[in-house]
This record gives sequence, structure tokens and C-alpha cells, in this order.
Amino acid sequence: MASATTRRIAIIGAGFGGLALAIRLKRAGRHDFVILEQAADLGGTWRDNSYPGAACDVPSMLYCLSFEPKTDWTRKWSGHAEIRAYLDACACKHGLLAHIRFNTGVSGARFDAASGTWTVRTTTGEDVVAEVLVSGVGQLHRPFTPAIPGLASFRGERFHSARWNHACDLTGKRVGVIGNAASAIQFIPQIAPQTAQLSIFQRSANWMVPRFDRAYPAWEQRLYRWVPGLARLYRLKIWLRAEAFLYPVMRRRPWAVRLFQKGATEYLEETVKDPALRATLTPDYPIGGKRILISDDFYQSLARPGVAVVSQAIDRVTETGVRTVDGRERPLDALILATGFQTNPFLAPMHIEGLDGRLLADDWAQGARAFYGLTVPGYPNFFMLYGPNTNLGHNSIIFMLECQIAYIMSALRMLDDEDLAWLDLRPEVLEAFNTEIQATLRGTAWAAAGASWYKDAEGRITNNWPYSTWWYWRRTRRLALSDYRAVTRAAVAVARAAMARAA
Repeated sequence: MASATTRRIAIIGAGFGGLALAIRLKRAGRHDFVILEQAADLGGTWRDNSYPGAACDVPSMLYCLSFEPKTDWTRKWSGHAEIRAYLDACACKHGLLAHIRFNTGVSGARFDAASGTWTVRTTTGEDVVAEVLVSGVGQLHRPFTPAIPGLASFRGERFHSARWNHACDLTGKRVGVIGNAASAIQFIPQIAPQTAQLSIFQRSANWMVPRFDRAYPAWEQRLYRWVPGLARLYRLKIWLRAEAFLYPVMRRRPWAVRLFQKGATEYLEETVKDPALRATLTPDYPIGGKRILISDDFYQSLARPGVAVVSQAIDRVTETGVRTVDGRERPLDALILATGFQTNPFLAPMHIEGLDGRLLADDWAQGARAFYGLTVPGYPNFFMLYGPNTNLGHNSIIFMLECQIAYIMSALRMLDDEDLAWLDLRPEVLEAFNTEIQATLRGTAWAAAGASWYKDAEGRITNNWPYSTWWYWRRTRRLALSDYRAVTRAAVAVARAAMARAA
């Protein structure tokens, strides 16, 4: 029989969300929790994505926790190493390493109404029993490998950008990159000078604006550190700008669409002189329909000798290269998949079993949905960080995570104050919420675009949040008990005693 560990709270994942929740728990005097992490180190997406040039597309000052601020960022847009160092520092400062079980994946979890607990099954064979279960795995953690004919037959080096092979020397090699979105535009300028030839296989063009990155000089770092409130004001300014100017693009406000499309078009014209290449790089969908990308050097890298953007669709991968539908084969020594992540189905491959044996995979067969992306009827005391419909196209996910953590902390207080064993969301509450946001999503830029990772196979937008982040904060500040079916500890004890007598 597998051994079992009992904790009040079990958190799946030691990424940004899981670590942030753990900090808030410890600050509230709640130390009875465990973090289950399948990898050998913490960091989540910032552990996995270590490709050359990896950086955040949210300004540094807004990409840290408000309750654990960092004021000495070296650049306006922080890079991979600095973000990793920040997460490591947070974990060490708050003593989180003692709570993390590394190399401990989660295969599934089952809720037992009789005891009011979740039994979490781990890949190590140990069960963890907890009253509250929180998934911190997010949306972007499973690399997506497209079903391209012949891909497995390629004899050269092949790897996904989220699993970068640092042992592979690309110097002087013929390299192919499949994909040209958020990750590709960061690593392509880094590897282009090394390669003999670089072929970028583009499925669709991206709307792009300059990053305007810069280093923070020492005097500015000192100002943010020593002038009370200055860093917070700067952070507020970044957040407000995104709310005021980028969010309206997602809602297809004509003035905002014109403003950003004009800026993106002018940037393309200024940096790409070849008319044919400009035409290839011009999107055919509304701005904001896919994430607006930011870069100071991607367009410029395309002008290097030996770099080519291939817009013809891929027919198949051969043993020695890639053949496109026009019949041309490009010989390659290495092939890099910049093909993003598998975002649907959510929480896969974990097997989540709720009340009366119901399965979350079945409940989400027609598309993932959750109340504010946080919780689902039939799965008591189960919460998600960065769950369905909480991704953003205009602001910082860290802000959303903090809102979600505040809601979870409110739930924990409610359980304690009312002496409750568990809280289960009412089905009609989710139904009303989901009807509202899906109606709003139909009027967004994401709905006007074609296939994207924001949508499931049926075209339903399951990933993105359709309103402002301010609206999300206002709605998630605290849990409303009327939204839930509450079961007291006394009721659970009575039911357990009745079951014992019947046995």
C-alpha cells in the first residue's frame, strides 16, 4: 500500500503561481501545506524556457509580486536568468524549499465526501491527503508538437524551444525553425548570426511593435529602492497604460485598433525594406486576434544573409530537411520547433475525480470552463491558478494570479470562520458566469481571428479573459458564500458515523 502524507493544503506546481500562493500562506501563518513539483527544480515556465534571448513580454516592474517587489531589475524587460533568480530568491527568503517535493508529479486526485478530503496520487507512489487542493500548473507547460508528416524521421538535431538543447552547437549549420511567434522572435535574433542558413517556416504573420527596451542605470535603480512609493507608482503607470490602450484593442475599439495597427505597420515599413518580405510579414487578421508581439531586433535579423522566411505551407519533414507544398526541399542540419504549448485540454494528463465519481475531463469535454477560472461545481475545495479564461492579451498574468490567490485565501478564511468541511460551487453560478463571458468574447479581436491557441478544437475561446484586469480584481476580492454549497464539519462527522454504523 502506498504511503500517505496529510496536509491542510496541497499545491500542484512550483511555478510563479504556486510559489506566490505559498508566500501568502506563510505570511498568514498557514504552514501546513505541501507543493508537489514534477521537475527537479522550481520555476515553472521560467525553468523550462531557457532558450537564447528568453525574456518576459511584460515590463519587469509589473512582472513581480506586489507583496514581494523587486526594484533593482537591470532592464525594462527582464530576461530569463533574472526572473529565475527572482523566483529562487523568493523561495529561499520565505523558506519554501522545505515545503516542495521535487521530482513528484501528480497523476490524479480524488475527492472523498465522507472525509471532506482530496487524495492526490503522485508519480512516486506516495499519496497526499489534503482538505484543499490547488492546481498551479497554469496553461503553458506542455510543449506542442504538430502532427507534421515525417517529423520523427528527421536525422538531424531536433528539439522544441521550450526544451532547448544547449549542447547543440548551431554554428555554421543549416537550421530550420517551425513557427515565428512569441518564443521564436526572441531566439531567432540570437541564433541568426551563428547559422550558415536559417529558414523560418511561418504559418501566419504577427502584428508586432517595438519593445523599446533599455537598461536601468544604477542611479535609477537606487531611486526605485530608496524613494518611498516610486517603484509602486511606476508599476501603476505600466498597469494603467495597458488597461487604457491595449485592452481596448482586444475589445475592438476603433480608435485603439487604428492607433496600434498604424504603429505596427509603420514599424514594419521602417525596418523591413524588401516589399516582398513586408508583404509576407503582414498579418491577414485583425490586430489583437493573436498576441501582439514586441521586439526590437526580430525584423532586423531577417535582413541578415542566409536568413529566409518561408510562407509556403510545410508538406512534410524528410530525413534531411523540410519540403514545402511548392515541392521545394530545404536541407537542414537542425530543426527547432517554436510551436507553442498544448493548452487544451486543461490540466491534462491529470485525472481529477470529484463528487460521486464525476471526472473533470468529462465535464470539460465540450470545453474547459470555471468560475473566474478558479473553481468548478462538483469539485469541492479545488481551486486553479491561471485556469480557463484567465489568460490576457494586454496585461500581466502576475496581476491575475494575485487576484486568484486573494480569492483562495478568502475561501480558507471562510472554511475556518464557518467551521466548514468544504465548499462546492453552485452549478447555476458557473452557468450564469460562463454565459456572460462567452457572449462578451464573441465581440473580441480573438473571435475575429482564425485558429489560435486561445481556442479549443471547436473554436470556443477557453483561454482568455474578456474584461479588464480591474474588473477581475473587483470581482475576486473575496468569496461570496452564497455562490457555494457549504457543508459543515459537523455534518461530515455525522455522515461518517452513519456510514460506520452501517458497515
